[in-house]
Amino acid sequence: MGEVVLLNKPFGVLCQFSGDGPRPTLADFVDVPGVYPAGRLDADSEGLVVLTGDGPLQARISDPRHKLVKTYFVEVEGEPSGEALAALARGVEVGGRTTRPARVRRVAAPGWLWPRDPPVRFRKSVPTTWLEIAIGEGRNRQVRRMTAAVGLPTLRLLRWSVGPWTLEGIAPGAWRVAPANALPDSDRHGR
Repeated sequence: MGEVVLLNKPFGVLCQFSGDGPRPTLADFVDVPGVYPAGRLDADSEGLVVLTGDGPLQARISDPRHKLVKTYFVEVEGEPSGEALAALARGVEVGGRTTRPARVRRVAAPGWLWPRDPPVRFRKSVPTTWLEIAIGEGRNRQVRRMTAAVGLPTLRLLRWSVGPWTLEGIAPGAWRVAPANALPDSDRHGR
């Protein structure tokens, strides 16, 4: 079983090891040879990236057929109605396909949250709301596209967990090794 590395990816970092110019990449933060991201996180998103050199485990984590739950804290522009929250929970149309049902709830701004650099724009006349959204799939920019579909543009997006792994105790830009056996055998092999 290969090594699992948990990285708290900062805002603006590309979720790849090779660069496309001056923007930082995973290589600027993780110096473990032979590991690669199991799934992506956009440069303008922050939080947990799971890296491993174990191909089957990498596929298990990133393939939506396995429905490994990913939990996000999302700051959105506006105040969501009950109807908007219900729509997010049952699934919304994104790119011509309806998303799978999600767990969605309004939450207070996380007390453990670090300041973002650069900060999210602030407009005194436009309220913001924090949501916790848990999904079992991971399409390109899915959470951002889901909130936009119900009229709630995402201002800040932070992935808190992927399956059993969380950001707990990992500062922005820091990483730690985690047990690969955190997934039961049946989950590791997609059975």
